Amino acid sequence: MSTQSLLAFAGLAFVLVVIPGPSVLFTIGRAITVGRRVALLTVIGNAVGVYLQVVAVAVGLGAVVLASATIFTALKLIGAAYLVWLGVQAFRHRHDIATALSPAGESARPGAWVALRDGFVVGVANPKTIVFLAALLPQFVDPARGSIALQMMLLGVCIPVFGVLLDSVWALAAGAARDWFGRSPRRLAAVGGTGGLVMIGLGASLALTGRKD
Repeated sequence: MSTQSLLAFAGLAFVLVVIPGPSVLFTIGRAITVGRRVALLTVIGNAVGVYLQVVAVAVGLGAVVLASATIFTALKLIGAAYLVWLGVQAFRHRHDIATALSPAGESARPGAWVALRDGFVVGVANPKTIVFLAALLPQFVDPARGSIALQMMLLGVCIPVFGVLLDSVWALAAGAARDWFGRSPRRLAAVGGTGGLVMIGLGASLALTGRKD
């Protein structure tokens, strides 16, 4: 592909990622409820989920999702329900965060696999990204330059790369705020509850927005 096409799509991808969306809000919620390490692993899982969307669009599944309101809605509602469930769990266990911050509570935090899985589910079920990819990726490929699917996959790398970089900044910033609140168990419980409510609200908004057909 041409350098011009790559840079143009990279610019659009950066705008998509830099505007806070489900991934950013979910990362912040995880950072203030379970800490920076889990939030950073969530970011990686999210990036993998997003890139799976890139591959799906590249091989034609993006068009299927856009053409079928049923498939699109199912994908959206699965992601929304998962976010709400995680938010409810975070809110229910908000008073346990102080224990989790202590050395004895380290084992109670989600493991690496769980954190990666959570991020992956949110990334792969994010309808904003798949709509963006299906609408714009085809406009930046040139059939004369080889495999269209391969060009899309190469262009799509921009989104998870930007996502890892920018979402990690959000995770670190939210984690630092969590540490500050951690000086008071009451404040920390409030932060944990807020993080849970953020995820519940995010899931609800995801379920109620988007296509109406």
